[in-house]
Amino acid sequence: MKLSEIRDRFINFFLSNGHEQVSSSPLIPEHDPTLMFTNAGMVQFKNIFTGAQKTEMKRAVSSQKCLRAGGKHNDLENVGYTTRHHTFFEMLGNFSFGDYFKETAIEFAWKFITKELSLDKNRLSITVYHTDDEAYEIWRKISGFSSDKIIRITTDDNFWSMGSTGPCGPCSEIFYDHGSSNLQDDDRIVEIWNLVFMEFNKDEEGNLHKLPKKCIDTGMGLERIATVMQNVHDNYDIDLFSALINKSQEYCGRTENKIAHKIVADHLRAAAFLIAEGVLPGNEGRNYVLRRLIRRATRYIHLLGYNDSLLHRIFPALIDSTSSAYMGDVYPELVRAKSLIETTLKSEEENFKDTLMKGINLLEKFTTDLKSGDTLPGESAFKLYDTYGFPLDITLDVLKEKKINFDQKGFDDAMGEQKERARAKWAGSGEKSVEQVWFDLINKFGKTKFVGYEFNEASDAKILAIVSSKNEVIDSAKEGEKITIILDKTPFYGESGGQVGDTGSLIKPGRSIIIVENTNKVNDLYLHRCIVKSGSMCKGDTVAASIDKERRQTLRRNHSATHLLRFALRKILGDHVTQKGSLVAPDRLRFDFSHNTQVTQDQLFWVEDMVNSLIRENLSASTKIQSMNQAIDEGAMALFGEKYGDQVRVVSIGDSKELCGGTHVEHTGEIGLFKIVTESSVAFGVRRIEALTGQEAINYVRDNEINLKKVAEFVKAPVSEITSRLSALSQEHKKSETEIKNLYKKLVSAENIKSTEINGINFISHTFTDIPANVIREFVLQQQKPKTIIAFTATEKDKTVLIIKVSKDLINKISAKELISIAVKKNCGGNAELAQTGCDSNKIDDTITAIYSKITASKHSTSYRRGIS
Repeated sequence: MKLSEIRDRFINFFLSNGHEQVSSSPLIPEHDPTLMFTNAGMVQFKNIFTGAQKTEMKRAVSSQKCLRAGGKHNDLENVGYTTRHHTFFEMLGNFSFGDYFKETAIEFAWKFITKELSLDKNRLSITVYHTDDEAYEIWRKISGFSSDKIIRITTDDNFWSMGSTGPCGPCSEIFYDHGSSNLQDDDRIVEIWNLVFMEFNKDEEGNLHKLPKKCIDTGMGLERIATVMQNVHDNYDIDLFSALINKSQEYCGRTENKIAHKIVADHLRAAAFLIAEGVLPGNEGRNYVLRRLIRRATRYIHLLGYNDSLLHRIFPALIDSTSSAYMGDVYPELVRAKSLIETTLKSEEENFKDTLMKGINLLEKFTTDLKSGDTLPGESAFKLYDTYGFPLDITLDVLKEKKINFDQKGFDDAMGEQKERARAKWAGSGEKSVEQVWFDLINKFGKTKFVGYEFNEASDAKILAIVSSKNEVIDSAKEGEKITIILDKTPFYGESGGQVGDTGSLIKPGRSIIIVENTNKVNDLYLHRCIVKSGSMCKGDTVAASIDKERRQTLRRNHSATHLLRFALRKILGDHVTQKGSLVAPDRLRFDFSHNTQVTQDQLFWVEDMVNSLIRENLSASTKIQSMNQAIDEGAMALFGEKYGDQVRVVSIGDSKELCGGTHVEHTGEIGLFKIVTESSVAFGVRRIEALTGQEAINYVRDNEINLKKVAEFVKAPVSEITSRLSALSQEHKKSETEIKNLYKKLVSAENIKSTEINGINFISHTFTDIPANVIREFVLQQQKPKTIIAFTATEKDKTVLIIKVSKDLINKISAKELISIAVKKNCGGNAELAQTGCDSNKIDDTITAIYSKITASKHSTSYRRGIS
């Protein structure tokens, strides 16, 4: 049975038993600071389990994409070396929210595996938590198993929790015996399904609290059950992974080293899904996990002897409908992100090859002074590993060839310190959690009716709730208080999709005025961030809610221009361009997008011209609500990593079509003018464009024009000739500088500079006034007399500089750095031959005397030491 068929059977079985199908949530959890990645099917239902979020849904079924490559659940190091571990995997699950509990959950599981999948029950066994007598008895009744097939477990293996905090409870696991005598026990008898009886919520102190309702959370690894159904003993032998591994073997021309091929296949799939959600390789958090996945895969590609980039060549199997690895039907984001995924994989692989070479060169430097039997400090190896991404195993190979020992303890200590730092970052890698007060209000009032697409005001909006600055629900607020107001309906756009929230006012008859300073959203509940300007407001009051119309219009212009910018960038730069972030503010727009190189000035001009051309066409902007699948089929662009509902809002402007909830102009002509201000790098593979529209763009052009005219007046040339005039002035300036420097040199040469012999050393000292230090320094560098020490001071505009030069034949005995440090009585930079520092103009004589004394004293020494004596 194919993997895709197993997934379909699971979903359909539970649909036929009254469950509602829920789409997979993104790998990046929303509003959950405790998780770096979604690591289980229940993550998106966490707030329902805890009672923080209310739902009409009683039963759910899903196939959830999961990633375990960081945090509590981290399988990265096991991948390739076991038969069943993956970084990315799919988890099939059925859920009950206060509906059925243990008996029904166990009955569903038993029916599915013995009836739908026709598994031999003689190969099955069950575990339960040691105190869970209820589950034990239910299993005996439903399965008919004797006590030796239902095993009580005392460890936390049968008490499941998602993380260090959150929903948890005793669980029951179903195991399958492959029955092969050639397998180790861990590979022969494998867990295929975990039924969690969610009863508790664990707080940060580890205390367990009863959940409002008993719930069911089950998880079955799709890849693992596919192994059973396809009668193989290794997850990497199922149809999906076989197709990926065959591609790897085909390109590499080698079938040996199965571990390497398994790692390449697993990490490729995980990396592709992360990139499809908008994650790009980087040095922190999720971005670093992606980078580590790609680099680890690249390392094994190198071991396989393949010298070109490989991951991007294997990836198409995941979106090829004729391949057994095809996942594009269930996860269309892979298809939409094809160009970005291939570009990112190829670029990161190629860049890592440079890193490998740099690492080898650095390792050579670290070992230059080491001989056979010496030890490379662990800190050095860790620096290669952590800072430069240089694999430790390559370091060990090189050391072995050189017969140099390795400081394992030093490396482990450095690694331990790094893990502590990483753990601190990991704990805060998710988005901010949503305050409980907002969940309570969502559960009480549902969603706010948004009327802002059609109207700029709502004259009869009712205040449903008032929340204080301390996030406490209050009944009223008086003048001067900062509050958050919930209305039954609102024209105020809540900040989302990059567009900032609306501002405006809420007015109650009787001269009570509230200024709305910002508007946010939690789910579909609109939060009006306000300050009471005059009078007071009470829960239940009716107000006239009015937005700042002029400000909204600037937001409309900038948001529509952002859509046109994205459209133009994809036309000019390619389909790999995807949105990585945006800001739609009243005075500007900012657009972050995936692109691996700097956008050239010509390309920026082409983009700008295309956007302005679309503006001049005065295209109509239209919106419609349609199904997600229909919108995507019609070419609408979606944000990677965003979870959309079944019905989506599509904004079309000419050939530009995007899923968007923002506000837009009716015709592009309203935008007026579009002007790109800056283009820069934000992170690896991410560029940023900032631009202006309308009057802001006109003001920008006008300001530049005014400044240009001022420059023209200053250089006494027409605007059209400024460049040539500045070039001529620059040449004149350089010529003048050279002439002035030559005059200074003549002044230096004319000075009466005397030398004194001390112990066979020519000591030359002099004080220069009103001659630049750089001229004196250049003069000093030209002096090449042997057995000579020069000490010059140069005073110009109340600033004095001391310059000391020691001839090369003396630097093994005394250094310029030593002399200058003694002279000014502080540690100074420089080297043995030349040193320079500032000094007190009132103590020049004392400074020269100190140098003279040091040289004189040297006759009593048998040797000289570098540095400060």
